[in-house]
Amino acid sequence: MLNELNHFDLWTGLFGGLALFLFGMDIMTRALKIVAGNRMKGILAKLTKNRFVGAATGAAITGIINSSSVTTVLLVGFVSAGLISMTQCVSVILGANIGSTMTAQILAFNVSKIALPMITIGFCMNFLSKKEKTREYGAMLLGLGMVFFGMSVMSNAMTPLRGYQPFLDLMVTMDNRFLSILIGAAFTAIIQSSAATTGIVIVMAGSGLISLPASIAIAFGANIGTCATAGLAVIGKPREAVRTAVVHTLFNVIGVLLWAGFIPEFAEFITYISPIGNAAGLSEAEMIAAAAPRQIANAHTIFNIFNALLFIGFTPQIALIAEWLVPDKAIEEEEKEEELKPKYLSEELLVAPALAIVRCRLEIGQLGDMVETMFKQIMPAILTGKKQSLNEIAKTDDNVSILHGHIIDFLGKISLSGLTEEQSDEVIALMDKANQFAHIGDIIKTNLVRTGKRLLADEIIISQTTQEMLMKFHAQASLALTGAAAAVRDRDIELAGNVIHMKRGMARLATRAARHEAERLVADQPNRLRTYTREIEIVENLNHIFNLCRRIAKTIIETDEKIKKRSEPEEKPEKKIKEKVEVEAA
Repeated sequence: MLNELNHFDLWTGLFGGLALFLFGMDIMTRALKIVAGNRMKGILAKLTKNRFVGAATGAAITGIINSSSVTTVLLVGFVSAGLISMTQCVSVILGANIGSTMTAQILAFNVSKIALPMITIGFCMNFLSKKEKTREYGAMLLGLGMVFFGMSVMSNAMTPLRGYQPFLDLMVTMDNRFLSILIGAAFTAIIQSSAATTGIVIVMAGSGLISLPASIAIAFGANIGTCATAGLAVIGKPREAVRTAVVHTLFNVIGVLLWAGFIPEFAEFITYISPIGNAAGLSEAEMIAAAAPRQIANAHTIFNIFNALLFIGFTPQIALIAEWLVPDKAIEEEEKEEELKPKYLSEELLVAPALAIVRCRLEIGQLGDMVETMFKQIMPAILTGKKQSLNEIAKTDDNVSILHGHIIDFLGKISLSGLTEEQSDEVIALMDKANQFAHIGDIIKTNLVRTGKRLLADEIIISQTTQEMLMKFHAQASLALTGAAAAVRDRDIELAGNVIHMKRGMARLATRAARHEAERLVADQPNRLRTYTREIEIVENLNHIFNLCRRIAKTIIETDEKIKKRSEPEEKPEKKIKEKVEVEAA
């Protein structure tokens, strides 16, 4: 009878447990991204053309951050920037699917008894510790405890269903493998979490409510349903992003179709390699239910490993298929669409602040390159007196301003995330660097372009000796700007130091320029006062730009020193007092 089942307890337990599960996953994943952020950067740096290394990289990154969608977003950025090929991208996606199965392996452990102690310890670490890293590890433990506790709540809520005949009759229909695959795909697409689908399947199988073949079929469907997240993420994105989502979808759908006809045989194989143990006092049905979680987790992992090994030999062909399905647009159309868009920034990366900061640093390097191009063009445009060239340089600054706006907006969004003190310092420093590059662009547009146009209007011709002097000064300032942009992009402390040490050489050039201009002022030349004024304007603006480059380099070094100082163990107060007394006594 319908009234034999307490629907209130069932549904509140089921959805309440699911809410705890998802909230715990969110807390744990956020903490993992903060703690493992720098490690992810190191793993990404080791990405090579070797497809097997690429697959291992994808598995490692996804295993660390517990999110294949973030891995996919990273790949989109790397392919868009030309840092990796589409073929390499395919191998990393294959590995990412393997890494995503680590969640199922963790969920398969029967640790419901220690879920509350994990929550207690994690809470204490997170809220009572003064050390930031300890707080994040506490958040990880708290999140994992909530995941296990949520699963326990769902399991307890489903216990009455074991004797509820209408539900048991419904579960019989789940033996239809294709129906189970569709249910798994649809449910995962709705909640956008394959981990949650796998968790529910593990709970149901562990309660003896669903057979192993049906559980495997639903897990297969979850692999297809998770593609919906990637599909939604690439709407309105560049072609490379769409291709990445296409590869992900092709791989998962084809993999499931290949295995769909052999699910019963695959279930037997899984039972063979993950046998049902013998436990005193348990019936056969209870022993089967107890073994089901580990069997489902193993099936999920083996399925993805086998598919990766099967497809990894065809990564070039898969890349070609993706490029064929999503062809390039006409060059003119592509240039119009992408002219003012950031090259490295993606809002999906905001869930991983450490990686978002790295990409923002690359974008600021891109901003520096744009300003550097303007700077290299300005002196020839001034000296040759081409008005069209001056106007084009001024227009380029419009793009610099737009890109600068994107960067500052993105850094503002990063600052709203849960940042460590080190990350907060770096965000502030990056804002300053972006502002300095934009300021240099404004100087070129507002001051140097204007000076060039005034030279044309006054019909002033700069002498050959003065041109040579200005070009030497410009070459040194250009070298400093190139070094500053590269130092920001690569976080190169040595290169930043080299820019700072250029001050003495620039001071000598400034002294020579001042002496030269003084000689020019007293020379018997037509328009000598106006000529002197324009030439001094050029020198002063070049010197101003050099000083801004030094400020950018100083910011890099100061930020690095601040981070190193924070990572060093703090000296005891009594030791500091003792040292101060000794110094004063000396």
